[in-house]
Order: sequence, then C-alpha cells, then structure tokens
Amino acid sequence: MSDPVVDSVAAPLNSLAAARHDDGLTRVAPSVVGVDADAVGAFLDDVESTGLDLHSFMLYRDGHVVAEAWRWPYRADRPRILHSVAKSFTACAIGLALEDGMFRLDDKVVDFFPEARPTPDRSGAGNDENWLAQMTIEDLLTMRLGHESETSGALWRSLQTSWIAEFFRIPLVHRPGTAFMYTSAASYVLSSILSRVTGETLHDYLKPRIFEPLGIQGETWDLGPDGINPGGNGLTAKVVDMLKLGILHAQNGVWEGRRLLPEKWVKQATQPHGEPFRYGYHWWTRSDGNFSAIGRFVQMVTVFPAHGAALAVTGAIKGSGQLFPSIDRHFPAAFRTPATGRAAAAADAAAADARLAAKLAAWQSPNAPAPWKCVYEAANPATNATPVLSGMRRFTMASNPYGVEALEFGFADDRCTFNLLNAQGCHTIVAGIGRWIETRTDMPGSDLHHGYDLDNSPVVARAHWLDEKRLQMTWIFAESAFRDTVTAEFDGPQLVFRREVNINGAGLRHDDLNGTLAS
Repeated sequence: MSDPVVDSVAAPLNSLAAARHDDGLTRVAPSVVGVDADAVGAFLDDVESTGLDLHSFMLYRDGHVVAEAWRWPYRADRPRILHSVAKSFTACAIGLALEDGMFRLDDKVVDFFPEARPTPDRSGAGNDENWLAQMTIEDLLTMRLGHESETSGALWRSLQTSWIAEFFRIPLVHRPGTAFMYTSAASYVLSSILSRVTGETLHDYLKPRIFEPLGIQGETWDLGPDGINPGGNGLTAKVVDMLKLGILHAQNGVWEGRRLLPEKWVKQATQPHGEPFRYGYHWWTRSDGNFSAIGRFVQMVTVFPAHGAALAVTGAIKGSGQLFPSIDRHFPAAFRTPATGRAAAAADAAAADARLAAKLAAWQSPNAPAPWKCVYEAANPATNATPVLSGMRRFTMASNPYGVEALEFGFADDRCTFNLLNAQGCHTIVAGIGRWIETRTDMPGSDLHHGYDLDNSPVVARAHWLDEKRLQMTWIFAESAFRDTVTAEFDGPQLVFRREVNINGAGLRHDDLNGTLAS
C-alpha cells in the first residue's frame, strides 16, 4: 500500500527524471537514487575549508545526474582544457582497435615505425640488449617504457619539429615493462600508431565510435607537427563529457543499451598493472576498486563502479592528492539505499535535498566568497584614491625575454582597455573598473599557461587601483584553470609591469618589465 506522505514528497522529485537536458542526461533529486544530499554538501564544505579552488562538479548515480554546480564564471556550456583526461579517451580508441584486430598488446612499437628500428650501432639505450626493440603497445599503455623522466604535454607543445622523431631520441634507462614513469610521450605514440594503422586521427577515429554515441559535441583536439592528436592532452570538452566517459565505464562499456566498449577491455583498462603505482591502461586505479581519469590541475572523473556512480570535477588545484582526501571522506559513504515506506525518512531526505539545492545556488553566485577571492581581496583591497592615469597611455618597453614591445592602458566608461604589442601584433583585454567584463582574447603567455596558446579565449577581467600609482587587473581564462594577476606601477613616465598566474606546470610569474611613457 502506498504511503500518501511518501508519495507527496517523492512525486515531484521523480518527475525531474522525465525531462532530458541538452546534454542527454536526466536529473533527479539525490534522495531518489539513494544519495545523501547532506554528504554532498559536506564534501563541498570540506573542499572550501581546505582552501581548494574547485570550479565545478557533477555527480551521477544509477542513470541520473543528482547534483551539479559551477563556480562563477565557469558554466556548464563552457568547454574546458582537460589535459591528461585525454589519456583515458585515448585508451578507448586503443581498446576498440585491439578488438578489431588492428594490433595486439604485445606488438613491438618499432614495428610501426620502421624508420626508428634499432640498427647494430644503435640499441636504444646504448646497451647490448636492444631495449627499444622490446617496447610493446602494452608498455605504452602502462607507462612502463623505460624512460627516466616525464615528457610533459607542455614540452611537446613547445616543439615545432616531429614529435615522433623526438620520442625515439629519448634514452631508455630501464628495460621496457619493468619500471613505471608517467609520461605523455607514451600517449602520443599510441595516437601515432592508431593513425598509422587506421589512416585517421585519433579524434576522427573516436568521433563515430565514442563521442557521437555519448552525445559529446563541440569538442576539439589539438594536432602536433606530425598531424597527430597528442593523445595524452590537448583535448578540450565540457565537464559533462568527462562525466559521460566515467558513466560509460561504470556501465562496463554500455551506453543506453548499446555496447560501445568491450567489457573485457573496460575491466583490463581499469585494474592496476604493476606496483607500486596503481596504474591501469591510461586510468588511475584505487585499492577500493574505484578508478579515475585525471588531468593536470585536477580535471578529473572518478568512477565508483560498485555504486553505479561517477563524480566529475574541474579546478585549479596543484594535484589530485589534495582533493582525494575530501572525496574519500564523503564518497562512497554518500551512496545508500533509498529510504522507502517511512514518511519520516522520505521527509528527511527531501529536506536534505532542499538544503543541498540552496547550497549549490549560493555556491554558484557571482558574489560567492570563493577561496581565491577571499585571499585576493584581503591582500589587495580596492581604494578610492585618484589614479595618476586617464585617457590612453602608451609605454615603450625595455628589451625583455617575452618579446613585449609596448603596453597601452586606456581608461574610459568605467573600463580599462589593455593592449600588449609584440611582433605578432596587438593583443587586447578589456577589464571593468571595479566590475567584471567578459570578452575574448589572444593574449600571449603560454609559458604561464602550461604551454597552451589561448587563442580567441573567453576572458573575464576586472581592474582596480590599489592606490593612486598601482593598477591591478585579474584575468580569468574561463575555459581553463588559469587566472592571471597583473600589476602596473606608474612613477611619472616610468612603468613597472608584473604578471603572475595562479597555477602552472612551470614558473608562476614573469620577470618584471620596465617601460617608459611614449611621447
């Protein structure tokens, strides 16, 4: 017999599942599928208390998205540079190609690159065992190539010559298959092998097999000098696209009743292959059976297969090791069996759902006190001092390693128009004075942005005067983890210009630039 009180609470929640969003996924309140909404809220509180800069998250369980939020100015419809999350998409392509018999796990890498095959006077690592000739596709998948150090995506992106040739110049210090060393070079070679065998780029190969069936649209994947997708990075897609990758693996390769990945491959890819690093086939695994696709600065989807759940997040966090303690404290503890048959339990669950909905609404507000904003505003309070500049001023810059020839500052209508001039032209960001303005920019600075040139990138910018001589601007590159802070200090005709970034794979600031007011 139905309980009228339980029915009255559950009916509006269940009705949420009837409508699909534009991303093809349905939404329900957490309690409908046995998710403790208060535990989700506690996860957010935990992250906030540690000062971590989380930009977005989506939580899925048993067929539905149950919670999602984006910190302003990040949004559900904005794509995101996903960094090494791309590796787990690459794994899908390799699994499909293996299933189709295009190659085998024990195939030798050099067999696909005859121009790189060792000769009697070239044995890969300078040893007599010809280690290079022993490297297999499985060694690439498990990051056991024999390399001594990581080759990051930022290093690849700085090269204009053949990345394939560069790969075969890297010395081997271990026999392949014996020592783990995480490196994007392995992913690039997997992508190269796939392209040589299929005649397609990795992206084109995955498009009809994975991206389109999952409803992933608008994604882009960079190309290297060889016309190859990097494999280990360079993929730009939305947060929900990461979540769908996780859902697909939580469902053992099945999507809406259609098998997209072999079940055997999903199991192989998401279990560890060697210790002490619990690395699968381009997936990070955990001892509890959970597994993750992880990108630099924490773009990540974690799958809880025993609970039919997946959690996707983006942020500007130095490493996933900083976020996992918060995840582990609240997941999978948040997953429980939905309460049925008791009006009090249903009412409590509905109240928890409502509390989480209110928290998420506040969390997404432009006025929400995000950790970085609190620290930033406390250290850099705005002032009512009368600034020394007005109109448009141009400063000729002294010789510098960044190729900056001139800087211009224009003030009009409560906004600052900033121009940086170099050999490539004029690059502009418009910042509101005491308010945020969104425009698009090609402002250079790849060395501060992990090697990425952010061309035609949305930027949300604000400017304020620290005192009458110092102007500070914040540039939020809203499709990435990067947030630049620039300070211009004016002393008569002289300018000192400083630029730094919140997070990076290398240096966090430029050397000071000096300029002189142009006559």
